[in-house]
Amino acid sequence: MTEYRMVLARAAGDAGERIGAARPAHLALVEPMAAAGELVLGVPLLDASGAYAGSLMLVTPAAAERYLEAEPFRREGVWRDWSVHPFRLAPLDYRPLPRGPAPAVPSHTVVIAWDGRDAAAPDRRLAVREAHFGRARAAASAGIITLGGALLESPGGRMIGSLAITAHPDVAVARAWWAADPYVTGGVWQEIAWHATRFAPLPYRPLLGAAA
Repeated sequence: MTEYRMVLARAAGDAGERIGAARPAHLALVEPMAAAGELVLGVPLLDASGAYAGSLMLVTPAAAERYLEAEPFRREGVWRDWSVHPFRLAPLDYRPLPRGPAPAVPSHTVVIAWDGRDAAAPDRRLAVREAHFGRARAAASAGIITLGGALLESPGGRMIGSLAITAHPDVAVARAWWAADPYVTGGVWQEIAWHATRFAPLPYRPLLGAAA
């Protein structure tokens, strides 16, 4: 499985006033990164009202530091804070990422879930991992899971959480769909954050394992 860096950013309180001025420079940065394969994915995190609440960016390890140094959303105060986490992409039969004009309303849901921190947490994950993967494989082939994988304790380290994006425009529908997943029913995920999102038309390369 290929490893990346997940940049998770939270919006500043006045991000709505700042983001318009910073967006052209942001797009000028990320478009060539996507074309070069350095940016695997970049989407906004939206709150319940549809307003910008942060950003989720997946970049290659080699590009992560350079990207953060140059990111206009960071430099211009659109982001309040940010964190970087190792992420391992699951090699599923993904469909191509959306490439058309960015929709005016949310089109997908992001789930960022952290495992329990108790000593039994790794065993809970391993006990249901194959059942989870079986469901995820079928969902990726059907176009339900757009992207997914494991959050890691350290580069190359043990799995401590999950990131997934599903083709659910409604967060409530996404939550209901995930409620049947073994990582939920098996008590693996203990802290879960949900965000609506939509895709900008960036020139992404196909995901590892993507359908031809």
